Amino acid sequence: MREYVWLECKDCGARNYRANKETRGPERLELKKFCRKERKHTTHKESRKK
Repeated sequence: MREYVWLECKDCGARNYRANKETRGPERLELKKFCRKERKHTTHKESRKK
């Protein structure tokens, strides 16, 4: 089963991306993505859909 999660910028806290993720497994997504607010590539961490 898959669910949607938000990718939130660690620096500014903006939720910039939405991604599909497999629900099994405890690991959390952490990717380097472009933040439009910061205007640079930053680390984005998984945040659950609200």
